[in-house]
Amino acid sequence: QVQLQESGGGLVQAGGSLRLSCTASEGTFGASAMGWFRQVPGQEREFVATINWSGGSTSYADSVKGRFTISRDNARNTMYLQMNSLKPEDTGRYYCARRSGVAMHISAGAYVYWGQGTQVTVSS
Repeated sequence: QVQLQESGGGLVQAGGSLRLSCTASEGTFGASAMGWFRQVPGQEREFVATINWSGGSTSYADSVKGRFTISRDNARNTMYLQMNSLKPEDTGRYYCARRSGVAMHISAGAYVYWGQGTQVTVSS
């Protein structure tokens, strides 16, 4: 059973930074593409960023491009999301997700495993 655990969320002022981490429980982490999504109550889960199995390819939502950076360390079974220049509209619960394949994808439906999420709140 694959388990994903997010950490690093919190309360930050607008313009600040946070780094989220997502650690996988088992060793085939390096064989899968991963992604970050976020959700606010009453809205659908929104794509934030995705990374392929090796970390050599990434893709971002337009709303975070230039401010967020996704990366991974396969030796540590961990994925990261560095979030800079945070805005109040970045507030939400951030989820990491894992695909069963190696290629990136921006649709939540393409991901098989999900973490419980970590809350990010950006105050104005």
